Amino acid sequence: MTSVGASFRKERLGWVFGLNLVQLAVVMAAVAPVLALMTMQRYRAAAIWLPVAGLIICLATVPIRNRVAVTWLGHWCKQATGAALQWSEFQSKAAAGQVVVAEEPDLPGPLTRFRFPDGPQLGEHGRVCLTHDTVEDRWGATARLSFRGVGLASAAECASLAEGLGNLAVSLNASRRINRMSLYVRTVPDDGTTYAAYRRANEVADVPEKVRIGAAQLARMTGSAAVCTEAFLHVSAKESTLRGRAKDAGGGVAGRGYALYPGLSGLTEPLAAMGVDAPAWLTGEGMAAALRTGFCPAAAAGVTQRALDGHGGLPLAVAGPTRASGASGRVYYHDGYATVSFTLMMRESSLPFGALGPLLTVHRAGERRCVAVHYEVLETKAAQRIASRERGHTTVLRSFKASKGFGVKASDTRAQASAERQENAVAAGHALVRAAVVVSVTVPAEWNIAERADALENDIVGLFNPVRLDLVQDSAFVAACLPVGLGLHKLRGEF
Repeated sequence: MTSVGASFRKERLGWVFGLNLVQLAVVMAAVAPVLALMTMQRYRAAAIWLPVAGLIICLATVPIRNRVAVTWLGHWCKQATGAALQWSEFQSKAAAGQVVVAEEPDLPGPLTRFRFPDGPQLGEHGRVCLTHDTVEDRWGATARLSFRGVGLASAAECASLAEGLGNLAVSLNASRRINRMSLYVRTVPDDGTTYAAYRRANEVADVPEKVRIGAAQLARMTGSAAVCTEAFLHVSAKESTLRGRAKDAGGGVAGRGYALYPGLSGLTEPLAAMGVDAPAWLTGEGMAAALRTGFCPAAAAGVTQRALDGHGGLPLAVAGPTRASGASGRVYYHDGYATVSFTLMMRESSLPFGALGPLLTVHRAGERRCVAVHYEVLETKAAQRIASRERGHTTVLRSFKASKGFGVKASDTRAQASAERQENAVAAGHALVRAAVVVSVTVPAEWNIAERADALENDIVGLFNPVRLDLVQDSAFVAACLPVGLGLHKLRGEF
């Protein structure tokens, strides 16, 4: 989806009856033989070809679960083939008794495209772990954020935060370096490890026994339902953008890091204006912990205790799950947990800052919810081209309906006005942003996952249109839960 200001528009618009140019060409190619045969008065041959043409038109135009039929069938065939050949099953090398190398990540499915080399020193952050997407050839880094939240914020404060987020997008556009940003928020069960360590360090010895017992009981009662929130920020840049600067800095991984670091440093002030503390850029151990707790929420206690005991973080070799399976197509199973993910289709109306907050509210102790928002700031020329095309499309469509005597709907008028505002904003220097939102719910595998997925869907429908990401639940899990920046794809070649 593309957005500017506070409005959202579909990324792909249908020119005729909601069909894009590829679909329209397929429909015309299917109908042309029927019309040609009827012109030659070969009615029997036309009748034979008519069902074939109808099938082709249905495959090219009829949606199945928000995907064009031919696209959905292609995804189903790929998923069924992977499940039949057990490509959807994953078992770690350590679980299989194979030799592992501490610095080499052992990750399933969609994560095999990533490499996690250590970059050069970045001030007090140490050697930042870089993420290299070998498929899209992108380099990025991940930071852990500390933010006060918006649960008690006023409408004016939310408006100020929204303006700060817009300024952040504009600064990314002006830097011409980093052009993708992903925000991740997890509401996870609190394992109580940090609190228990604090109590051991600050416990008073001469406390009456009854007080000690009461405090322990109260801690158990509240701790079982307690949750904590984790926030991550991932930013990335294209290899083509960094290549020249990286060559000047010596090339290789270190050169990419030096080329990327000025963009990371430039995010500190825009984030501070939004009330976010200085981002803590993750090292290799920090990235391993973020991935491991994403796959297995129960592992957070061990990771925290390991850090409190001074034993350091986790190696990348154990960052992934022990076992994982996406064979069902509707649920992703990993390390004794089950996850269902949805994407949100934005409506045209604007949303206040913090509108995604209710989706992070857990309804049952032991449940985890994750929300990820992925942004891509488009280049100025691309933004101008898209804005001009959308304005032209809406204007032509409305004028055509009016000239042919068709009733012009209110939605057509609003679409034209929105496209004009978008073009004016882009011409004034504002950024045009692609955005995608993915939410997920994770529960222990023995729970009724369908019930928890329905509860999440009920929370979504108030403000958004939910789309359950069937057949790609493994990739959707990565997009929603793991801070590696995977969530926006180029859809060339698909309807």
